[in-house]
Amino acid sequence: MNNPVIQDSYQRKTCRLCGSNRLDSVMELTPTPPGNHFRTREQLDEVQKCYPLELRLCLDCKHIQLGDVVNPKILYQEDYSYVSGTSPVFVEHLREYAESSIRRFGLFPGDLVIDIGSNDGTALKFFHEKGCRVVGVDPAENIARLATENGIETIPRFFGTKIAEEIRARFGAAKLITSHNTCAHIDDLDEVIHGVQHLLADDGHFVFEVGYFVDVFQNVWFDTVYHEHLDYHTVKPLIPFFTKFDMRVLVVERIKPQGGSIRVTTGKTSGLMEQDDSVGDLVSMEEELGVGDRETINSFQTQINGVRDDLVALVRKLRSEGQSIVGYGAPTKATTLLTHFQLGDGILDFIVDDNPLKQDLFSPGHHIPVRSADEIYTSSPDYVLILAWNFAEAIMEKHDLYRQQGGRFIVPMPSPHIVS
Repeated sequence: MNNPVIQDSYQRKTCRLCGSNRLDSVMELTPTPPGNHFRTREQLDEVQKCYPLELRLCLDCKHIQLGDVVNPKILYQEDYSYVSGTSPVFVEHLREYAESSIRRFGLFPGDLVIDIGSNDGTALKFFHEKGCRVVGVDPAENIARLATENGIETIPRFFGTKIAEEIRARFGAAKLITSHNTCAHIDDLDEVIHGVQHLLADDGHFVFEVGYFVDVFQNVWFDTVYHEHLDYHTVKPLIPFFTKFDMRVLVVERIKPQGGSIRVTTGKTSGLMEQDDSVGDLVSMEEELGVGDRETINSFQTQINGVRDDLVALVRKLRSEGQSIVGYGAPTKATTLLTHFQLGDGILDFIVDDNPLKQDLFSPGHHIPVRSADEIYTSSPDYVLILAWNFAEAIMEKHDLYRQQGGRFIVPMPSPHIVS
């Protein structure tokens, strides 16, 4: 892979949450191209730009964040290929989320629900089916267009105060604003939350889901570090952050999708909902684990190296024995894993993925061909390395026939192991 590091990003000098300039570098991974920049056959001779992957810790509020920011237009507006609707597990998660939110917040037909980073409109579809008015906002123009064509009106722009003002003038105040795995992708989070505060009804709620760094740390899920993920959230820094906007963190729930996440419920300080014990309990747990300490995060690199050594030894041994290996899943995180572990060249024959937008393309950086999942039956590889490890159970259940035919799965996280 001949991909020189090209400093086409800019390095953030202040904390994204509190504005402090006391940022300390605590972990550095191998630079990669953007994880969703798949290549056509005609593009294989083009040099792909790689960008640094360095985690920094704010020494004041203890927020963990990516040091280098790639232009979001490069990440999201150029043929973006991730769509929520291709993962049955995540679709079911969004359906349950919509149904529970309608009950929890007492939403009625006609109430306005907004989704920031709405992607293909999967989440809003479930609110729409219950009679809510829905509007999505997503900068990926091709995906937003697809959602609108499917009946979920989606504004193809980055969310902020101006968009919030336009939506409120046209539709009124929102009873619920949601965001699923988007708030960690936004550099100017102040602008977004200012827009949320303006658009939200006084008794409304903003509920967002983001990856939880505690899960990343405890399970060595280092491959969730990639250019779209600018923030690696813990609960403690979020409390003073929302206070700046006259809002409060009310409830925090730990949830399973995307490996390990938190669902954070917030509202205006004028709202009636009170903060429950979950907030303080998680803050205490974070302090006990030391996830806001530089020494703790420094040790994370050592754990990552251990997983790397075990996985590389396993797959290289299998290849030396003449065994064939393919990858399952081409999520963004796979680019980090394959690059940092140097598993692209001569290890995987190809990758299969359920997303048709990625099929018949080539993976970022290593240019491994991406094919339909049917290929694991026509090619009959000896082993399938599950790159979309957060959906490993669902993938193995779906393809139990492959196992019955003698195939074996390799699950890389949190410790590499073979499932026969």
